[in-house]
Amino acid sequence: MQCVRSALLSSRARVFPIRSFSSSTISDSDLVVIGSGPGGYVAAIKAAQLGLKTVCVEKEPTFGGTCLNVGCIPSKALLNNSHYYHTAKHDFANRGIKVENVEVDLPTMMKAKENSVSALTGGIAGLFKKNGITSVHGHGTIVTPNQVIVKNTDGGRTTINTKNILIATGSEVTQFPGIEVDEETIVSSTGALSLKEVPKTLTLIGAGVIGVELGSVWQRLGAKVTAIEFLGNVGGLGIDLEIAKSFQRSLQKQGMKFKLNTKVLSAERTPDGIKVIAENKKGKKEEVVSDVLLVCIGRRPYIDGLGLDNIGVTVDSKGRIPVNERFQSNIKNIYAIGDVIDGPMLRTRPRTKV
Repeated sequence: MQCVRSALLSSRARVFPIRSFSSSTISDSDLVVIGSGPGGYVAAIKAAQLGLKTVCVEKEPTFGGTCLNVGCIPSKALLNNSHYYHTAKHDFANRGIKVENVEVDLPTMMKAKENSVSALTGGIAGLFKKNGITSVHGHGTIVTPNQVIVKNTDGGRTTINTKNILIATGSEVTQFPGIEVDEETIVSSTGALSLKEVPKTLTLIGAGVIGVELGSVWQRLGAKVTAIEFLGNVGGLGIDLEIAKSFQRSLQKQGMKFKLNTKVLSAERTPDGIKVIAENKKGKKEEVVSDVLLVCIGRRPYIDGLGLDNIGVTVDSKGRIPVNERFQSNIKNIYAIGDVIDGPMLRTRPRTKV
């Protein structure tokens, strides 16, 4: 009994911290922009400059969306620096420039990429502050045509009352059925930007613009790259076929291999690497084994958790929001731009429409 009494007294003496999450309300805003990519941040800045009380909701820690953080900017940084390396290693001698022991310092190259990203995302934060834009970090859900509730990254909640809402949430990677991406050995375009070492072999599922761009980066840095593409050309749907052929020849000269008119049936991890089973248009099956598999079969609109069903915003079969010439959805004070509406998923497109 004495032992039990001591234990009870000891437990009473303990202090258990209680974690509390803050809630706040932003009232009387003129516009809430959900997403801070090339469409969202430009729209927010322009609206603020025109005198609207503007709030921008961003689920990621930094502004800029896919393009600045895990898309156009980091990929171009790696593309540019891998070009320098490839030229120094393979072309300098032909130009009368002698260099020895040219090596890849991947951590330094990745740091240079991160510095480019940080400079630009930090610049957007500065522009928001300069133009008096209120920023809220967290996942925004539209609960009524005039209210957005944000689940903050710190666990709290912010309620925003507004006259208008602009959806600029962009797109996300399309998943390949049956293939689980871990961003280490089976990667999306996001993981392909941050590999910890140059793989000896790399397989691409998809030879569209994203796949061949990232594939060419790692090809230049020393990987042996094989691209498997369902279509009969590289570059994806809509590309000029003469440009596609010229592009393919250029990449083949660098050593990249292509299997066109070929569909992927499955992929699995084995002791020897990632094994992909593919089938060409004649029905012949073959296996391709590599250290890393990059799945890049396209992107799809990101509308998860926005609450569009709750308020009756129309969405088509591909997850896009139909809009009129003023970018209004079927609910007139809710607008949409960029990758969540019909049209090519290009960084410059939403900016030209703002």
